[in-house]
Amino acid sequence: MSFLELAKARFSCKRFSGEPITAGELLTILEAGRLAPTAKNLQEQHIYVVSSEEGLAKIDKLTPCRYGAPTVLVVAWDKNNVYTYPGEKRDSGIEDATIVATHMILCAADIGVDSCWLNRFDPEEAKKELGLPDNEEILMLMDIGYRAEGQEPLANHESRKDISETVSYI
Repeated sequence: MSFLELAKARFSCKRFSGEPITAGELLTILEAGRLAPTAKNLQEQHIYVVSSEEGLAKIDKLTPCRYGAPTVLVVAWDKNNVYTYPGEKRDSGIEDATIVATHMILCAADIGVDSCWLNRFDPEEAKKELGLPDNEEILMLMDIGYRAEGQEPLANHESRKDISETVSYI
């Protein structure tokens, strides 16, 4: 499958079978995140793998938008180890963590593992509940696993604006 075919087919899975992914699949997904580029190669990401009943119960308390995946990845970054851009109004933390997360999402799809980016939660509450260090910020939670039988993309999945509406040449 070409990359564009993969990108077109991948969707946010909203119902998982509950069957755990293999250790090899998890390691492959985590490796894709490790290989993701970051500003100045600072590699400020930190990925937390949550698959215990206790850990998943904590995640369930944090968000109503978890869909029964047997594993959740918590994607965070070290806010003290980021590149600050000229003008000093932005830094690389959010974008680098997003690149890492995107690499993992697309790698998962490539190896037949489904995922869903979860962002309906309070990052500060999550950091406290999960016991993360003060120097880290959470970008997102990611459900990963195998889709439940009959789970398909939303009806509007293939609806996209024309490229002329989202791209300008200057």
